[in-house]
Amino acid sequence: MSLFFEGAEKKLEVVISDSGPNLRDLGVDFWHALVASADADILSQISNDHLDSYILSESSLFVWDKKLIMLTCGGTRLVNALMHLIQVLGVDAISFVSFQRKNEFIAALQPSTFAEDIALIRQHISGKAYRIGHLDSHHHYLFHSPNPYANALEEKNCELLMYHISGDIAAYLRSQGQNAEVIRQQLRLAELFSGFTLDDHLFSPLGYSVNGIKDDKYFTIHISPQEQSAYVSIETNLDLANYPYPVFAKLLERLQPSSWDIIGFNLAHEESDFPVHLCLGSCSITTSLGYNIHFSHYQQRCQEVLIPEFM
Repeated sequence: MSLFFEGAEKKLEVVISDSGPNLRDLGVDFWHALVASADADILSQISNDHLDSYILSESSLFVWDKKLIMLTCGGTRLVNALMHLIQVLGVDAISFVSFQRKNEFIAALQPSTFAEDIALIRQHISGKAYRIGHLDSHHHYLFHSPNPYANALEEKNCELLMYHISGDIAAYLRSQGQNAEVIRQQLRLAELFSGFTLDDHLFSPLGYSVNGIKDDKYFTIHISPQEQSAYVSIETNLDLANYPYPVFAKLLERLQPSSWDIIGFNLAHEESDFPVHLCLGSCSITTSLGYNIHFSHYQQRCQEVLIPEFM
């Protein structure tokens, strides 16, 4: 039986009110406890004058003075990190919450559903929830609180989610004796993210994560290369529409997924450099806060050869 790991991530974004604490002053013990509440661990950290970046046993955490973004995969329950934050800081310290989930490969293995997660959130914070995409295909769930915050409409974020990668890099990621520096070179991270400080981790038996920070900007890449459930996520707050490199197009070219999703927050994406593809569905939402969300699901225009898996 092939290895399986649930790479699909949950994402939490929290903005702290002006009267709330500076998150970066809370100390490393606070963050270890918060991450542990979601059933994950901190593996490493890098920092600059603007933010702290943590590689987790399941994805990543980024902390600015008044904002955090946390992603977890596997069997974690990320909503518990928000509950921990509310318990320690108080709900009045929280100005804005966004909670996002991607449908999982095997949802039955998860400790909770999106509906159960937002029911817990709504005991403390009101908000609106959406599903984007069909239930029998790739789909995403999003919850956000109703209260706007400063700079919300100026902030940009974009996510690229790949499924069933193939080619030479995918083969290397599934091989024995991998090296993190080789993966950096294969993905050409120094070219795509020039000037970024990088922190990466190779997981056993398979898996690779990298965080990068430069000033107040970040990117993160998580690769679960297991053949029957291969999943890659890339996320950044770079303004890719005005960035000198077509980051997503280059990573699609190198990792060769059979299909992929792109979610842009206040940022539309450019498709011209993508591999030959079909856009199977798209959606644009303007939230009550004026925040624009763009979602598209793509498939390579080629015939995929399916391999039966013995059970």
